[in-house]
Formats: sequence, structure tokens, C-alpha cells
Amino acid sequence: MAMTLRLDPEDERALALLAEAEGVSKQEATVRAIREAAARRVREDKIRDLSATARARYSDLLDRLGR
Repeated sequence: MAMTLRLDPEDERALALLAEAEGVSKQEATVRAIREAAARRVREDKIRDLSATARARYSDLLDRLGR
């Protein structure tokens, strides 16, 4: 599936710099950035869920430690 990506000049320059720094095409730099952002979001969501579970599980202990 093809997609056209429209960028303002500042974002175009940023993408060109990223691609050059990574030694890849702008298309590859875009794909990598999308995948990295998606993986980061999944990790953050997982950490948030694990943290909430731990806080609920150990809330009494955390309250006592906080005193």
C-alpha cells in the first residue's frame, strides 16, 4: 500500500538530517521512526499497567513505608 507523506519544510529538513545520520533513505528513516514510536508506546503502556498493578497490590506496604 502506497502513501504520500506531506511534510512542512522544517519537518522535511529534520527527516533529511535523520536519514543522513542513520545512513538510510528518508523512506527508511520514516519507517524506523514509526516502528520505534509504536514500540515505545507499547512499552510505556505495559509499564504503566504493571506499575498500577504493583501499586494496588502493595498499597498497604507503600503506605507504611511512606510514614
